[in-house]
Amino acid sequence: MKKAAVSACLTGRACRYDGSDNRNENLLSRLEEAGYVIVPFCPEEPAFGTPRPTMDLVETDRGVRALSNKNGQDLSFAIEGYAHKFFDEHDDIVLFIGKDRSPSCGVCSARVYDADKTLLSDKGCGLMAAEAIERGIEAYDAERYLDEETK
Repeated sequence: MKKAAVSACLTGRACRYDGSDNRNENLLSRLEEAGYVIVPFCPEEPAFGTPRPTMDLVETDRGVRALSNKNGQDLSFAIEGYAHKFFDEHDDIVLFIGKDRSPSCGVCSARVYDADKTLLSDKGCGLMAAEAIERGIEAYDAERYLDEETK
């Protein structure tokens, strides 16, 4: 049985920063047709609640970190801790589908800024997505996965 980790907001869980969801029926259907069991995840909701202030990925002297737009607090540790625990508990995940542009889940689509909020890149990797890639899990943003599947 193939397992795919999918951003919970894409499955319809109202866990986005603003309390909404990004349910993607097309994605869910494609994964089901391909024989995947979906394992939803959200690294932000358990740590910061819903709704919550937004965050950005910022290049710092300690590397790329997720910083709160409300108070500048480094939120990376909670996200990284969730990611480690999630993948340790689900070591049979073979596919990771993240929410495009998310500082937690975006796969090569997250925006990375400098300390002055100048955009450095729009091809950054969210912190949980980075952990999936580090572990050798095939990883896609939802939009890219759907584009790849239609080719």
